[in-house]
Amino acid sequence: MQGRSEPNRELLDAAALCRQLVPEGSVEAFLADHRQELFPDSMFEDLFPSGRGRPSVPADVMASVMVLQALEGLSDRDAARALTDRISWKVACGLALDEEGFHPTVLTYWRNRLRASARPERVFDAVRSVVEATGVLKNKTRRALDSTLLDDAVATQDTVTQIISAIRRVRREVPEVAGVPLGAHDYDAGPKPVIAWDDPVAKQALVSALVGDALALIEALEDSRLSTEQTDAVGLLALVAGQDVEPGDDPGTWRIAQKVAPDRVISTVDPEARHMHKSSSSYRDGYKAHVAVEPDTGIITAAALTPANAADGPTGVALLTGETPGLEVLADSAYGSGETRAALADARHHATIKPIPLRPTVPGGFSIDDFTIDTTARTVTCPQGHAIPIARRGTASFGPRCRGCPVRDRCTASKDGRTIKVHPQHDLMLAARRGAEAEEFNVPYHRHRPMVERSIAWLVADGHRWVRYRGVARNQLGLSMRVAAINLRRLVNLGLDHRGGWILGT
Repeated sequence: MQGRSEPNRELLDAAALCRQLVPEGSVEAFLADHRQELFPDSMFEDLFPSGRGRPSVPADVMASVMVLQALEGLSDRDAARALTDRISWKVACGLALDEEGFHPTVLTYWRNRLRASARPERVFDAVRSVVEATGVLKNKTRRALDSTLLDDAVATQDTVTQIISAIRRVRREVPEVAGVPLGAHDYDAGPKPVIAWDDPVAKQALVSALVGDALALIEALEDSRLSTEQTDAVGLLALVAGQDVEPGDDPGTWRIAQKVAPDRVISTVDPEARHMHKSSSSYRDGYKAHVAVEPDTGIITAAALTPANAADGPTGVALLTGETPGLEVLADSAYGSGETRAALADARHHATIKPIPLRPTVPGGFSIDDFTIDTTARTVTCPQGHAIPIARRGTASFGPRCRGCPVRDRCTASKDGRTIKVHPQHDLMLAARRGAEAEEFNVPYHRHRPMVERSIAWLVADGHRWVRYRGVARNQLGLSMRVAAINLRRLVNLGLDHRGGWILGT
């Protein structure tokens, strides 16, 4: 059953004795005064529908602890200890000075309850409702979009390790496959077989045998009725057994493919983490946090967590769902695709987004903007005046017309001549490139868009560059807690108070 905070103060109530020690204008002081208005019991009643059993830790106490934990970047163990031995936390949560708090696993228990509920991000929603009540975003018609990579909490695994790990998981989750003969490795022994790892033949033979074992397990379970956990285990095995290999030279054999799968699983411990290149020489493994920010106040209006290789544009557009039409959306070129611009236009927002840089096929040569593209007449005219119809696939090939052309060396190095690929949203992207040269674009872009970097810096401070959990759902909940905490801190810095309703004192 749901526990509730005792309305009568205890003899050693921390707030009664030590409230003056907690700095005014801090999140702890605000929670001490207003946590029950911010996190009322009714907000969490659905988590404990039964009226019987041992009462839970009061909801306002748990929500306050989770906010403070997210604010300071503490582990469950450190957060539980802070509640035990830090006066400011006891004051914030309404505990007595001699109260021991609770075991760290209580935080895990509450997160699991929240994640399984219909409203897992209710703490973030509570802070967002305060934002709306204060009117701090009234007449604020700009939103800046950005994302940042977050490192995962597991090690990246090679192909052999992944297949062995996935086979072990299937054997553990589905005991009936214990009788399936497997010959590549003793899966009850060490993590990897002992072979000459610098011998390509031995390595290929091992990979082929491991894939064979994986396929044998999958085939044995083809007609079986499996639970959700068992189905997930078998599906992961099928994925990791096929993502890095291709058929060998001999029938029934397999070898490592000389390519990288587009959505490659990098670890069976956290199958949802992904690999992402920040540049040609810098890469990260893990997840990506996407945010929409009101640039003047720094308030994060929405946040989402995805695997690291997810595109920024579609996620950024989704963050604006429910916003009033007419926003000016500021973002860098990662959001500059035609599809993203079209989606923003459909939502009746104005895009102040840096265009994607053009890359001429020949350094210093002609780009697509040097060609005249008429999407109505469906023709492309080159700098020399040759007009070519746009094919159904969206291409215009100049082919023979490039032979003997006096400016060919500035246009193409292909022996087949220049081919132009016309984007479905070409007119929209061309207008964006031209508009980016105007002062009406550059002044608001350079003034307001960099402010999102401030909010990103707040987001990843205190150890939050690394995710604490495995999987998108768990880390999405963690991200929503972190955003709720820094938004609350921002509101407190702006003078948040409760006098019959939420107001800002500044």
